[in-house]
Amino acid sequence: MSQNETKFTEITANPAPLGLAGFGMTTILLNIHNAGILPLTTVIVAMGVFYGGIAQIIAGIMEWKKNNTFGTIAFISYGFFWISLVAIWYLPEIGPVKAASSEAVAVYLAIWGIFSAFLFVGTLKGNKGLQVVFGSLVLLFALLVLGKSTGSETIENIAGIEGIFCGGSALYLAMAGVLNEKYGRTILPE
Repeated sequence: MSQNETKFTEITANPAPLGLAGFGMTTILLNIHNAGILPLTTVIVAMGVFYGGIAQIIAGIMEWKKNNTFGTIAFISYGFFWISLVAIWYLPEIGPVKAASSEAVAVYLAIWGIFSAFLFVGTLKGNKGLQVVFGSLVLLFALLVLGKSTGSETIENIAGIEGIFCGGSALYLAMAGVLNEKYGRTILPE
């Protein structure tokens, strides 16, 4: 480095654990409902808007600052997925908007499944933990599409169980990021 060059040191935190925790915990909560264990209540809706939605968008913006295109597109997109999902559920309640049919929701979920499949391909250049998160997410969307398009409650319950696994894998990866950084060594393999 010459005398006139300035070297910058990265001083921002890793936003991935925030985004993964927001995605993971919200996914677990919604899929407890999909599995038929709990009804859809304000607990799930609030988590969808604030932690699944807004927190992931913040994490995505932070990833952009770190020049991480994958993290930016994933966290911001899934943040808006959660907000749009809540809007699909509740806009018909507050305005002159027609409620979505099961077929329309199936198409919505299929588009997200295709998007997730492309991101899964991107994880093949990353760690195994991220591959598990995105691989199980693609499977979750496929099961949800099948459940919505056939009207099968059984398939939706199976999707819920698989979704709990998907969300749990994201939460695990978030905690691995936090603990491994905090301890300066691998506590939880990623």
